[in-house]
Amino acid sequence: MKHITRRAFASATTAFALAIFPATALLAQTYPTRSIRMIVPFVAGGPTDALARVIGEAMSTSLGQPVVIDNRGGAGGRTAMEVTANSAPDGYTLFFATTGTMSINPSLYKMSDPLKMMEPICTVASSSNVLVVQPSFPANTIGELIALAKQKPGTLTFGSAGVGATTHLAGELLKSAAGINITHVPYKGTAGAMTDLMGGQISMAFDTISGSVIQYINSKQLKAIAVTGETRNDMLPNVPTVAQSGLSGFDVTTWYGLAAPAGTPVAIVDRLNKDMKKILATREVQEKLASFGVTPFPGGTPQEFAELIREDAAKWNKVITTAGITAN
Repeated sequence: MKHITRRAFASATTAFALAIFPATALLAQTYPTRSIRMIVPFVAGGPTDALARVIGEAMSTSLGQPVVIDNRGGAGGRTAMEVTANSAPDGYTLFFATTGTMSINPSLYKMSDPLKMMEPICTVASSSNVLVVQPSFPANTIGELIALAKQKPGTLTFGSAGVGATTHLAGELLKSAAGINITHVPYKGTAGAMTDLMGGQISMAFDTISGSVIQYINSKQLKAIAVTGETRNDMLPNVPTVAQSGLSGFDVTTWYGLAAPAGTPVAIVDRLNKDMKKILATREVQEKLASFGVTPFPGGTPQEFAELIREDAAKWNKVITTAGITAN
């Protein structure tokens, strides 16, 4: 076999790269030429689905091709992830990613690293949870709630949308940060938790601000104690964050974003990343997102989105491990 010198190999590699570059550039310029499928890991009708449809409609207008929503609920989002990962990496199948599917599920279900299954594209929006109680609950602030919990260890309960949901992990993080003992009561979605909270069956509950909880707060059926994000929410401007209430560094933020099957061409990933930033800068989309209680979160590069996924995965792995949370 003829020996190939290092210089010859380098020259051949450079020539190959130069030959490929025009093809990938052309791919980005012509993409898309047909409809795009966006797989949503939850059933139709929920807040995540509603948000995905707003983004899908805006993408359709911007890209000039239909974006078809494909709801694949079940298994905590794992079903949708598997369908996406097994799809052709050609830019015509996208995944509407969430904190839960990309950063929580790996620890909760001991599953494969999502970053080996997916190509992160960009973040889209973010939202926080809100801690609510009955109007008659004898605490109006996080400080008063912590004091009450320490007076009655193990007697206060908090509801969530289910084991491993951000509304559950928010409670576990509160327990750890404040050094209190409150008992988790999981529900299949937050609707049941809200019903039982208003009926007096549980002491408190966490819910996503994009859900129906805002109606209960505005109608005085529930009292908001604090929001879980880094900053106050525009829909609840007078409600402080947990961090502002004394637990410095407390942050439970749910982000949403786009990903594609592993191996999707970089040119397409970059094209979608840049296009989404333009979409999120429009007043129309910003107003629609605000109506759901979520904030545009255009983020940075696909690499920075990947780093966010890793950082959150490490954070939630610690919470899940410390609390001994397991899911079937």
